Amino acid sequence: MTETKTETALSSDVTEVRAQKLKMLRELIGDVYPAHFHRTMTNAELAEKYAGLELDTESGDVVTVAGRVYSSRNSGMFMDIHDASGKIQIFSHKDTTPESARALLPLIDLGDIVGVTGMVRRTKRGELTINAQEITMLTKALLPMPEKWHGVTDIETRYRKRHLDIMTNEDSKLRFQQRSKIVSGIRRFMENDGFMEVETPMLQSIYGGATAEPFKTHHNTLKLDMYLRIAPELFLKRTLVSGLSDKVFEINRNFRNEGVSTRHNPEFTMMECYWAYADYEDIMDLVERLFADLATRIHGSTEFTFGDNEISFKGPFRRVPMPDAVKDVTGIDFLAIKTDEEARAAAKAAGFAVEKDWTWGECLAFIFEEKVEGTLIQPAHVTHFPKDISPFAKEVPGEPRLVERFETYCNAWEIGNAFSELNDPEEQRARMVEQLEQAHARGEKDKQLDEEFLDAIDQGMPPAGGLGIGVDRLIMLLTNSPSIRDIILFPARRNKND
Repeated sequence: MTETKTETALSSDVTEVRAQKLKMLRELIGDVYPAHFHRTMTNAELAEKYAGLELDTESGDVVTVAGRVYSSRNSGMFMDIHDASGKIQIFSHKDTTPESARALLPLIDLGDIVGVTGMVRRTKRGELTINAQEITMLTKALLPMPEKWHGVTDIETRYRKRHLDIMTNEDSKLRFQQRSKIVSGIRRFMENDGFMEVETPMLQSIYGGATAEPFKTHHNTLKLDMYLRIAPELFLKRTLVSGLSDKVFEINRNFRNEGVSTRHNPEFTMMECYWAYADYEDIMDLVERLFADLATRIHGSTEFTFGDNEISFKGPFRRVPMPDAVKDVTGIDFLAIKTDEEARAAAKAAGFAVEKDWTWGECLAFIFEEKVEGTLIQPAHVTHFPKDISPFAKEVPGEPRLVERFETYCNAWEIGNAFSELNDPEEQRARMVEQLEQAHARGEKDKQLDEEFLDAIDQGMPPAGGLGIGVDRLIMLLTNSPSIRDIILFPARRNKND
């Protein structure tokens, strides 16, 4: 902006300048933060309506728009204002704009939010423009915007001050718009497939449904220690027992008091569903249809790019039993190994450091994680997990050491986890008791047996397939985001002074 008499009298400190301008505005117009202002259209709607307006032509229409000032030229004669849908150029000139409106221009800074009423025209250069007839100050910004061309480059600031990141970074803005579209797409897909959305408690007196360290809190009225849920599984299964619906799902927030990484956040989003009279193969088909639908919504195709890889969500995905996958990569045939001791010996002979008390299944799962996971770039369902690490899944017929469970992998990440759900109440109790004993042996003294869940299973749960999908990781894939913090609006951060 060219310096004006008003600006000459102001302080050289940027924030002080804005504070002084706010004082001047209050004296000039009174309310600088009015409660009521009604625009007639968004910037995107305006661009669509007048897309055919010819060069150097006025439309004859007067419209009202609003947005944040992103650029200002020629002492405010030209301004670009942005709303959530896009930008529009504002032209303020003595021939078209009253003096009362032009008097505001020296007091408007980048980042201020204004409303503008005026005639729509297209300039000789093709820029859709509003000839301002009235300018309304809607919000005076007391802090400056980040530098226009570089935006917020410091990674810590991007996460801590996400509003600035989105304000100045179109890629970040698009990413969160796509996140909303993906979550909405999951909900629509599940509902169209006949699933009923339900809500289960986030505060639980007994945590379960997965193995993880919980967040602990206290209910003052009930005088009861409680936990933020680590999974909604047990409540969703109780809903299935009730007969409310044969197909239930929940898009939920889970909380696990564990590590932070590019793929892990203590608070994260899952979609979990249970489908009566279905099994894990039905769930595989569901996953493939869902993933293909979401990719098409975002990219217009089942093919998209993540990093250096071209990913295809076109089904069917590769399906491979875990013992076969391990054998293909390492040569170790776990199905030919009969005992825990033999499994540990085979793992050690192949160079793997395993614990002295690990079971056959734990050795198999460990080697899979070490040697196979990293090779699963294209989407694949890894099936037939060890029973040792899968307490809620039904056994594979003819192979009691394995269960009807699969995990869906892509880009070497686990995206989904599914079972043919165990519904034998005696077997379920035995496995949960064993799991509880193992947890207590690890020092997890807060872990308890969920008798209310077991009581519900005693009432009779239909055979069912169950699924949990890590929504955040799925969004990372579909938006080409290498870190989970890039797709969570406000990720957990350390205190600034720590």
